[in-house]
Amino acid sequence: MQKIKIGIYGFGNLGKGVFEAIKQNLDMELIAIFTRRDPELVASHLKEDITVVSTKKVEEYKGKIDVMIACGGSATDLPEQTPMLAKMFNVVDSFDTHAKIPEHYAKVNESAKRAETIGVISAGWDPGMFSLNRLYANAILPKGNTYTFWGKGVSQGHSDAIRRIKGVKDARQYTIPIEEAVNRVRNGENPNLTTREKHLRECYVVLEDGADKVKIEEEIKNMPNYFAEYDTTVHFISEEELLKKHSGLPHGGNVLHSGETGAGNKEVIEYKLNLDSNPEFTGAVLVAVARAAYLMNKNGESGARTMFSIAPQLMSRLSEEELIKTLL
Repeated sequence: MQKIKIGIYGFGNLGKGVFEAIKQNLDMELIAIFTRRDPELVASHLKEDITVVSTKKVEEYKGKIDVMIACGGSATDLPEQTPMLAKMFNVVDSFDTHAKIPEHYAKVNESAKRAETIGVISAGWDPGMFSLNRLYANAILPKGNTYTFWGKGVSQGHSDAIRRIKGVKDARQYTIPIEEAVNRVRNGENPNLTTREKHLRECYVVLEDGADKVKIEEEIKNMPNYFAEYDTTVHFISEEELLKKHSGLPHGGNVLHSGETGAGNKEVIEYKLNLDSNPEFTGAVLVAVARAAYLMNKNGESGARTMFSIAPQLMSRLSEEELIKTLL
């Protein structure tokens, strides 16, 4: 069996999740990990004999890698990295700044078209799996409303925002869906819900010595675009308690669509994720999408894509015949 040759560009939490996912896909082979850190230091922490090289040497692997999985951050990394990588490889990323997806898509599409590669952007669970379920639900029940609830889980972006506050040593922030709101949707009420009515935010904060608790709590609760629009609770705890009870990265959520068919019959569609590890699950999605990117390019396609434009069977390691027999 000819294996799909994979590269991992960036080796933080997401890159490590991709690394673990590749092990479960026997039709794939990890060729190299590319890092901005000291490659020898990264390699020393791996228990396996894996090639780790500097991101500065990525061009040397053109023609040696079928799909590069870009594992940088959406704020500053992926807007530059994905279009650059698409000039040399088929590439997949998890860009998740929703408002900037059209702009990112256009840049990747230009690079990929010129290089005759495939660039799949915004693959993961939201955007990604949740996006697909929103699409399916709206297509099937056009007379209805879609609701997305996130959590309970750690929001890495909101946690980082708290850590930027002067006097904060470390922090974790949990996004928590309000169960009453979820149940109203499940009951087919089609409610108009405000931001505050859909989610709570719960913060666990470790302070620097001498920091002003009252001032920091006020700053968190009134932070625009992060907490001001929500009911927010702040807990001040020790560093030991944070490491003991809040070191994981769980997440998940629900997509619900409440609609009608026929003479007012209520229909509710629900898709739910409950994740012990946000980055490991996202990495698993990226690996499945990498398989699709490889096959699309092999069939002569090029340009940017999203999960909307991928035929589901292209993500599976099973043949069409096996899929029809076992899953249809």
